[in-house]
Amino acid sequence: MRVRGLDLFCGAGGSSWGAREAGVEIVAAIDLWPLAGEVHDANFPEAEFISGRLEEVDVTALAKRLGRIHLILASPECTNHSPAKGNKPRCEQSKETAFQVVRFAEAFKPRWLIVENVVNMRKWSRYSEFKSSLEKLGYNLREQVLNAAQFGVPQSRNRLFLLADNQQSPPKLSPRKSKPKRIADVVDLNGKYAWTPLRRPNRAKATLERAKRGFAALGKKKPFLLVYYGSDGCGGWQQLNRPLRTITTVDRFAVVKPDPTHGHVMRMLQVPELKAAMGMPQRMKLESETRRDRYARKAARRTERRLAMTTPNRALHCWEAETTNRNSPERLDRPRDQHRALR
Repeated sequence: MRVRGLDLFCGAGGSSWGAREAGVEIVAAIDLWPLAGEVHDANFPEAEFISGRLEEVDVTALAKRLGRIHLILASPECTNHSPAKGNKPRCEQSKETAFQVVRFAEAFKPRWLIVENVVNMRKWSRYSEFKSSLEKLGYNLREQVLNAAQFGVPQSRNRLFLLADNQQSPPKLSPRKSKPKRIADVVDLNGKYAWTPLRRPNRAKATLERAKRGFAALGKKKPFLLVYYGSDGCGGWQQLNRPLRTITTVDRFAVVKPDPTHGHVMRMLQVPELKAAMGMPQRMKLESETRRDRYARKAARRTERRLAMTTPNRALHCWEAETTNRNSPERLDRPRDQHRALR
């Protein structure tokens, strides 16, 4: 029997990818983020992507249209459970998106459910109610906290997994006995990416303090990582001979290495490296445009326009406009106005 799967809160499709590698046919996926849909479509052209809020999906009609579903994957919104949010206000409505899993399970009646979230979801005031709702639908539950580094991924990432099976008790998952992979195995220390001097006039003092702590521990001949936005008290750096600390939605990792010209250079980790650290194969496509990409593209266009303004014809046009509007051609003799004409 071919297992047919539905991915809720699918994001870019990491869960879908893992399930497909295990033999699951991904029939459909749902997420509110349009960019997630573009990425999911690129990697799962055979699946239907549904864009929108799960609360607004007519789940009865969808179940009738998609047919039999054996497995539901779900990663409900986690930001308001995560300690990474710090002391910022928590949104209870966001946490309650987990109950959409119950609604979809009731409509589709799959044999299996896999719900993934941050470990702190267990502290949610309605977590017990959430589990009880699934048990009332006839599911046997197993709750496990698993670390990606124990399953061949060069990243330390603890996550809560709630496994549900309506026929028997879900088996306990056991970590691999092999040695965890190192982030050094996926970080490129050669010339593929651009590096900048660690010590330069505009470098943040906090960055240099992180590097200083790394040098104190390792000396100045070994490369290491700077870690930003951390709350684990590890000094803002880590060695390369262990799994990467948890990847988040912000750039938080920079690699520092010795350099014969500048003493030391640094750069942020790049998408291919972060993909590898997430356990995503390089053949997984992440080609859709991000907010940073859009900013870079717009900046490039602005530069092109400015360069176009420096051509002789454009400069003459600006000069003519300036003299016509101001009726003062001699104003262009002043450097400031020359710059304005050519800008």
